[in-house]
Amino acid sequence: MTMKYKDNPQAVADLVRPAEVHRDLYIDDEVFDLEMKHLFASTWVYVGHESQVPNAGDYFATEVAAQPILLARHTDGEVYVLHNRCPHKGTKIVIDRAGNTGKFFRCPYHAWSFRTNGKLLAIPLKKGYKDTGFEQSEAGQSGLPPVGAVKNYRGFIFVRMKQEGISFEDFFGGSLSSLDNMIDRSPVGKLEVAGPPLRYMHNCNWKMLVDNQTDTCHPMVAHESSAGTAVEIWESLEKDENTKTPMAMEVIAPFMSPYEFFEDMGIRTWPNGHGHTGVHHSIHSDYSAIPGYLEMMEEAYGEERAKAILGENRHNTVYFPNIMIKGPIQQLRVFIPLAANKTLVESYIFRLVGAPEMLLERTAMYNRLINAPTSIVGHDDLEMYERAQEGLHCQELEWVNVQRLYEEGEDLDLEAVENGTTERQMRNQFHAWKKFTVESMEAEARDLADA
Repeated sequence: MTMKYKDNPQAVADLVRPAEVHRDLYIDDEVFDLEMKHLFASTWVYVGHESQVPNAGDYFATEVAAQPILLARHTDGEVYVLHNRCPHKGTKIVIDRAGNTGKFFRCPYHAWSFRTNGKLLAIPLKKGYKDTGFEQSEAGQSGLPPVGAVKNYRGFIFVRMKQEGISFEDFFGGSLSSLDNMIDRSPVGKLEVAGPPLRYMHNCNWKMLVDNQTDTCHPMVAHESSAGTAVEIWESLEKDENTKTPMAMEVIAPFMSPYEFFEDMGIRTWPNGHGHTGVHHSIHSDYSAIPGYLEMMEEAYGEERAKAILGENRHNTVYFPNIMIKGPIQQLRVFIPLAANKTLVESYIFRLVGAPEMLLERTAMYNRLINAPTSIVGHDDLEMYERAQEGLHCQELEWVNVQRLYEEGEDLDLEAVENGTTERQMRNQFHAWKKFTVESMEAEARDLADA
């Protein structure tokens, strides 16, 4: 197979133009391998939440940059992020997605064992490794190697796989305000993951899912058969002044809002590929009040601060490269790339500690109506992704258009608020994709030249 992009940073850079991107970003296996090696390894990627490993010995396994890793709670109370790979023969230490390993991990192949902070604990017949280096117990040499850099931000754990690179604060900047708002909606400023995620395999490229999170010109079109049908049925029913709108209808009806609603909603973008819809209002703005919740918040934060927190109704916040959060309903979706044409989507919901349980009920309902494999709405998007994944193989058209409301010379390294139907956030994501992928490739080339 001809390698068009490996060792060719300029060819990779040429895939992204100011208002269009090449189809190879979605369909090319070589590009996929490069973005795992460079983009996902040099940016800050979400791993999990500390509430998923509440007790010593708890672990949670996932993957970042196509590498198996795990979170583990050690006896010192700290959460460690380790490569899920025995240093002996390379066997994955755990294959269950989550569990409790007790005081140590034990490799199922040759019984090498490791503390939950990754340090080597024991090797059977250790004398056979005398003077080989495996006598040492330093993690990363004979233990489970730690990942390059870890940041626990208010319970949300991110990693940068490379030892050196952009700092957490510089990478996310002002975009952390969306996470802050979601956490601050708890009267005690604390979230807990509520149950396992909903998992949904998508036969499409991961970037299609990320693009879609701030695509506000599709809901009233793609979801007409689902949300539109639900609205028609609800409107056809006999109702009187005492009829309350069901929670499910409050959740699904806004998907059929007109273009003007989404235009006025606004989109904010931050540097490095982050952005959110719902600057002024969103599809979450008009949910019914939960009895007693405002009073709890006012007692915790004061009236002015409580109203400011609850008055922020951002729709979807994209944290580049591959998660989206919905602050008003405490949801996080992770788009885990498995191949150029395969993505595992995990949708998590969070409990607001100290808040009424009805909030969690609404969150769970939203997740199941919109994001589950058995959902009403999610299948609409999946069909569009799969059609696009197939359509991009068309030989006559090589470029994907992202020029809606594009203006010559736009500066994506600046924060901006624009019309809610702009594709600026998509351009922002591709700008970041190009920046971090190419910079990493160029750095690797320099290192090889200096070696």
